Amino acid sequence: MATTNPEELKGRKIGRVLTKMGKVTREQVHEALTIQRTRKKKIGEVLVELEYCTETDVQAALAGQAGMAYVDLSGKEVADAAIDAVPAESARAYGIVPIEFNQTARRLKIAMKSANNFRAVDDLRLLLGLTVEAVVADAEQIDSLLAKHYAKSESVVDVVSNLAKDTKFDALAGHSSDSIDLDAISAAASDNQVVKLLNLVLLQAIKDKASDIHFEPFEHEFKMRYRIDGVLYEMVPPPKHLGPAITSRVKVMANLDIAERRLPQDGRIELQVGGKPVDLRIAVLPTMHGESVVMRVLDRSNVELNLERIGFREDDLTRFRALIEKPNGIVVVTGPTGSGKTTTLYAALAELNRIETKILTSEDPVEYDIDGLCQVQVNDDVGLTFAKALRSFLRQDPDVILVGEIRDLETAQIAVQASLTGHLVLSTLHTNDAPSSIVRLVDLGLEPFLLTATIEGIVAQRLVRKIAPSAREAYEPGEEELMELGLRASDVAGKTFYRPRSDAEYGGYKGRMALFEIMTMDDTIRDMVMKEESLSLVREHARSRGMRSLRESGLLAIYEGQTSIDEVVRETLVEE
Repeated sequence: MATTNPEELKGRKIGRVLTKMGKVTREQVHEALTIQRTRKKKIGEVLVELEYCTETDVQAALAGQAGMAYVDLSGKEVADAAIDAVPAESARAYGIVPIEFNQTARRLKIAMKSANNFRAVDDLRLLLGLTVEAVVADAEQIDSLLAKHYAKSESVVDVVSNLAKDTKFDALAGHSSDSIDLDAISAAASDNQVVKLLNLVLLQAIKDKASDIHFEPFEHEFKMRYRIDGVLYEMVPPPKHLGPAITSRVKVMANLDIAERRLPQDGRIELQVGGKPVDLRIAVLPTMHGESVVMRVLDRSNVELNLERIGFREDDLTRFRALIEKPNGIVVVTGPTGSGKTTTLYAALAELNRIETKILTSEDPVEYDIDGLCQVQVNDDVGLTFAKALRSFLRQDPDVILVGEIRDLETAQIAVQASLTGHLVLSTLHTNDAPSSIVRLVDLGLEPFLLTATIEGIVAQRLVRKIAPSAREAYEPGEEELMELGLRASDVAGKTFYRPRSDAEYGGYKGRMALFEIMTMDDTIRDMVMKEESLSLVREHARSRGMRSLRESGLLAIYEGQTSIDEVVRETLVEE
């Protein structure tokens, strides 16, 4: 291709790059610019249309503009060492092909389809632990090499099997994780097969929409597990003595101290997989048999931060929108850990995120970075608590405040103060249902009159797994199953029930849906709270005004064939 040094072309305008490469003349560029002003097209496209240069010339120019060489891969023979250095899944996910590999210098050269794919270089550097240099090549040539060299995908089972046979790791066997030489662990952690295993595990987890990946050392084995839709599934375990190498590889990727094996450590890894941003939160915990590592997968593309898609029914959505559009007051979302509270609040903030609205959040941790929001990471170690952040917020002239969680009286009092001074406060609590949140806040020490003056609404939620449409089968539930729902056969006459087929993957479930219970405060409920009347009376009044309980939301989802009786019984309480 062009012999011009890419460094001489870097950062220049595309017309100038093509001129320096000798592909077009200045006059042709000026002609193309004149045409471009009247049409919404890139100058490269105009030059190709005028037949002054080819599409390949433009690709080469774009590579040069980014300071990268453009290479011709026709007839290119790639060494096995280069192919072995990059797992098939990674090569396909990033749309790259390795073309040269220097094992001694640990330097890899890759060819990619576009100079814009710069994240691939950073991610592969991190995933493979190599120095990565990139060039650009024709997309068809890259696809051809991918098809030729990566026709067969290696699975986790294949890599685990190879690792079990590999004798070079025998030095790690028979030692406790504390007594293994640090150099031996480092060498094993950067070994191609260990790197390949971890990459496969990561890519498979992201593909299967796993929320967490667990690496757990036990006395006689080292387990790897995924959490998908709230349920853990075990993978083929690698040899136990490779546990320290795998955990050390994760620690290297997260910039943690691999020599420190006595204290917990936290870190993060940022990747771009298949053009989608993925954050991995790493938590390392020392245990009796070595370090346990949990990777929380935050796939931003997998989260729908949109109230329309959270799973609200039409009447619930109208009710929730009315709550978050209030000029002041407190809206609480409650439920156990992992019930989707944060996602609901983020979706609410995404809707409120307008030019005229200043939004401040205090979170532990900040899970998703959203443009337009001022987000604060709570850090108890340095004294930055929810209460301290919230107190500072009041001097920042906000309209809407998100407090990650009301954990103590101080935070609750400042949230009330913020609400009384004209702010909308959104927060979370850990309670079983909406009415019991009132008792929880009173138990924290909040005065009932302050509570009734500020709370506008409480939303309880749970997540239940959805039956995969391809694995769904209709059936007649037995009397015992109906009793678990508090129903009789006469209550469900004419209703169709569904369950997942027992032979289906992941138990026949795919994805989760939210069940909601929305209690809006009115004068009667405020009087009840002031008089400290029983929760059952509060609940009864709220339901008489249209509040649908979690169990009732679950029943509607069952009747619609979206979920099963087992899921609703597991996640919701029996009606009182």
